[in-house]
Amino acid sequence: QVQLVESGGGLVQPGGSLRLSCSASGIISRFYAMGWYRQAPGKQRELVARITSGGSTNDPDSVKGRFTISRDNAKNTVSLQMSSLKPEDTAVYYCNADHPLRPEYDYWGQGTRVTVSS
Repeated sequence: QVQLVESGGGLVQPGGSLRLSCSASGIISRFYAMGWYRQAPGKQRELVARITSGGSTNDPDSVKGRFTISRDNAKNTVSLQMSSLKPEDTAVYYCNADHPLRPEYDYWGQGTRVTVSS
């Protein structure tokens, strides 16, 4: 059974930092692209950052320079370091694992809430 478990969410003031972690079990994560997505109230889920099995990353302009994704294949984990947080970063953040050759192997965590507010 595949499980992705996120941790590290919480309340932070604007300009602050937060680190999210995702622990994967039931898969060999080094074969998967790993990513973070978020969904704010009333909005669609959107990509925050993604890292391939080879270590290539991509992220949207909205977080570029503020968020950094990293992975530890030995520990089956992926992390998201967030800095200079803004109120518009408030959302539920989801961890994702997808296999590049098997689209049916697409897994999601339960989400962790991040609230940026003073």
